[in-house]
Amino acid sequence: MNKDKPQTVPIVLKKFAQLLGTEVKNWRLDIPEKFGCGYCTGFVFNEHIRILIFNYELKENLTIENPDIDLNTKTILFKFQNIFPVSETLLAGKQSKATPSVLIATRSLNTDVVIPIHTNTATINIEVDANYLNELFDLSEKSPVLQSLLQNTQPLLFEQMIYPSLQKIIDEIAFEPVKNIFKPFLLRVKAEELVCKLLIELEKRDEKHLYALNNQDIQTIYKVRENMIEHLETPPVILELAIGANMSPTKLKRLFKQIFGNSIFSYFQEFRMKEAARLLKEKKLSVSDVGYKLGFTNLSHFSRVFADHTGMKPKQFSRS
Repeated sequence: MNKDKPQTVPIVLKKFAQLLGTEVKNWRLDIPEKFGCGYCTGFVFNEHIRILIFNYELKENLTIENPDIDLNTKTILFKFQNIFPVSETLLAGKQSKATPSVLIATRSLNTDVVIPIHTNTATINIEVDANYLNELFDLSEKSPVLQSLLQNTQPLLFEQMIYPSLQKIIDEIAFEPVKNIFKPFLLRVKAEELVCKLLIELEKRDEKHLYALNNQDIQTIYKVRENMIEHLETPPVILELAIGANMSPTKLKRLFKQIFGNSIFSYFQEFRMKEAARLLKEKKLSVSDVGYKLGFTNLSHFSRVFADHTGMKPKQFSRS
């Protein structure tokens, strides 16, 4: 029963193994020591859904042709990033600073002829046939966001933060011990559960009109986001961000909210309070030190904002 059925192992995993001069055993590729360390594992559950789990570090970048590319299939990619515990990931320094999230992309944005095998990779990718998902729902009852995603006719990208119940499922996928005879079935159920919960979250978004995205716009929006959260002590000024992005303020605000599901300032404030919580808990800083470090001149205002986001005053949170 431990022998793999050939069609259950993703072709890309086999190609990667050939490139490294090794083989896939029980759906798992262990990186040979001379190339790096870590592992990749993957399952083709059926013609509708598959999963790839990457947690490795290579000594140099590699590239392979994507053997699974099929432009006739409307595939949706769910890419989970920064989701491995620090004790398990090979990117502990980077992972500890990053927020767990999932990227949800249509086929036109998620597939390339050449796949870069980066030196540091720690992600879980779930690919699902959009037609399969469409058969499960009444299209007329979906929100514009969900409708556009499942129609899969234009390039779209959404990012969703990982909340605790999602992280629990992810941990079960990556780390729960199970016999090989049950593993594909268990992982398929968990993968579909993740997809369902994420579609529920996307259905809550209220955008009425979605803009087709291109790589340049996506890179610009992510650069704005990166610069913003690297300076949590300075609240964003939309006009300044727009000038730096070479976009109109209206376009910047619309694309940012479309991708992240939140306004620029709300997103900034959420990250600001996450950092405040980290500084209080992990760094053991005082409430006043945290408030001033994050740009608050009025500690009472900091306390109110923190309580709005966490349900507790900063001093109460630091003692919990």
